Amino acid sequence: MPAVGFVVPVLPGKEQADLDWMAEMTGPRRDEYESSWRQLGFSRHAVWHQQTPDGMVALVYVEADDIPRAMEGIASSDDPFHQWFRGRVQDVHGIDLQSGPPPQSQQIHDHTF
Repeated sequence: MPAVGFVVPVLPGKEQADLDWMAEMTGPRRDEYESSWRQLGFSRHAVWHQQTPDGMVALVYVEADDIPRAMEGIASSDDPFHQWFRGRVQDVHGIDLQSGPPPQSQQIHDHTF
């Protein structure tokens, strides 16, 4: 399964908003979240917070059949959940997913022991 990981900043003062957003996706919006992301081909979405000297970042990991297509679906879909999700990304991370593709990650190491 294709996978990608990337890092996005958590805007100052938005750490709790990010936690609340993730809780909402696994709580009251769980069915909507799972259905809409499965339709785009996602099979996994994981997020970690990490404190850095420059502030909090979110480490994001996703798996999907076709990652570029799935990411484009989030950015361009008229689905109400995707619209809500894009609004949360803008609020918490300061990233407008509709302004263009996100920066590309380049994997530089992968080793299985």
